[in-house]
Amino acid sequence: MGGGPAGLAAAIALAREGADVTVLDAAIPPIDKSCGEGLMPDSMDALGELGVEVPPQLGFAFDGIRFTDGCSSVVANFSNGKGRGVRRTALHALMVRRAEQEGVSLLWGAKQVRLEDRGVVINGQRRQADFVIGADGQNSRVRAQAGLAHVVKEQKRYGFRRHYRLAPWSSWVELHWGPNCQVYVTPVAADEVCVALISHDSRLRLEQALRSFPELRERLAAAPAVTPELGAVTVSRKLRCVHTQRIALLGDASGSVDAITGQGMCLAFQQALALSAALKQRCVFEYQAKHSELMRRPRLMSSLLLALSRHHGLQRRALAGLARRPEVFESLVALHVGASRLHDLCSWRLLQFGLDVLAA
Repeated sequence: MGGGPAGLAAAIALAREGADVTVLDAAIPPIDKSCGEGLMPDSMDALGELGVEVPPQLGFAFDGIRFTDGCSSVVANFSNGKGRGVRRTALHALMVRRAEQEGVSLLWGAKQVRLEDRGVVINGQRRQADFVIGADGQNSRVRAQAGLAHVVKEQKRYGFRRHYRLAPWSSWVELHWGPNCQVYVTPVAADEVCVALISHDSRLRLEQALRSFPELRERLAAAPAVTPELGAVTVSRKLRCVHTQRIALLGDASGSVDAITGQGMCLAFQQALALSAALKQRCVFEYQAKHSELMRRPRLMSSLLLALSRHHGLQRRALAGLARRPEVFESLVALHVGASRLHDLCSWRLLQFGLDVLAA
């Protein structure tokens, strides 16, 4: 239930194992959503495991990540491959085609869907199902109906996204840090960039936010906007449990990290693979442990990034410190995209960096 990238990933993974899968969604493709549209190297790896190949001509490859606050700037290239900026609608169409190739039944425009014992009801008609997957997003109705809505921790912010007709000026995803918001720039084509705003202020919009980023505002000044500004809520949410005996949650429905991490897609794809493996072994309980494991690193990185977003002084000191010690930033980026493990980061070098930031 849910035909976005998370639901399609689960459908593809299960169909590849021989399952008879139907995807239900109230929307009609193409399905869009406000997001940064950057697929990190680990996202590309997970797509590859699902058998989804992103054609070289689709989107725009990027080498790494750049942080800047107008005073300090630091760059790190990925050590485990390239990322790719891909329009959300293009990625969705690609995954729909792959699901169809795997024999998945796709039921779009499915309204008034509710859970029932051993299946679902769609517009009053019962449909039997051995297992139901809730991949229906942040406001998951499956989660509520299945009694899985117990939230351990939650924090909300607001995101807005627009595309501009402009050739990318760098080979990195850029994160511009301001006093009360962050702006992502992701190259998504040879002549187009995606600009996404994230903040705690639901009233803040891109045009207003760009006043805090003169360098970026100047670059975008003459560039025509090619899409309207689209908004969404970004939630950091941890649930107590993500499954029952016959139901499991996936993607944002199962808990999420703030969009600042750029890891939402990757988590959904990895969770789809983990759930498929658990169901193949007829042990859905294994999915809970794997889900927790997959969320651990992104939650840690989300906490660090959100701490910087809340404390402007600390943010300035941290970025200045990273600019002086780019090898620390490289280590953090490697951890962020799954190219290294947490204990690889724990070193006297990192401790010294922390002491330098606190003393600055």
